[in-house]
Amino acid sequence: MGCGSWRSVGGVGVADWVVRGASAGDVEAIAELRADVLRDDLERVGRYDAKRVRQRLRDGFVAGHTWVIEVGGEFAGCVALRADVERGCHWLEHFYLDARLQGAGIGSGVLGELLERCDRDGVRVVRLNVLRGSPARRLYERFGFVVEAEDAVDVFMVREASG
Repeated sequence: MGCGSWRSVGGVGVADWVVRGASAGDVEAIAELRADVLRDDLERVGRYDAKRVRQRLRDGFVAGHTWVIEVGGEFAGCVALRADVERGCHWLEHFYLDARLQGAGIGSGVLGELLERCDRDGVRVVRLNVLRGSPARRLYERFGFVVEAEDAVDVFMVREASG
């Protein structure tokens, strides 16, 4: 799946958002957002390290499978979808949204559109992991993800396309 741009006009109470392909120049903004968004959950599981949380993003960042979410022309978040040929699936990764915008329907809109694109493009299996106790798990469950496995830190979830 290419990282072209897409746009959604939200409904009542939902902000308009635009998604565009990421570039190498986006990595620092994404690393900062990751550190901010994950801080509470990582502290809760005893894993927050200010430098490491940013560096892990930098080390794994690939612009070619990452999109930037913009609201009102401003950076608001990101999401990545990475093909895993060996496992025959795609991994949903680095799905972060500015905390001030959470709860406005943007995350649901972006995730819904991304999964619709997966279905159209024949992506049969999408996997992700979410930190234990993270409220993001409820979002994923609403979109058909089910728990596949858990460990002391992460919950591994999977969504298989219907049909």
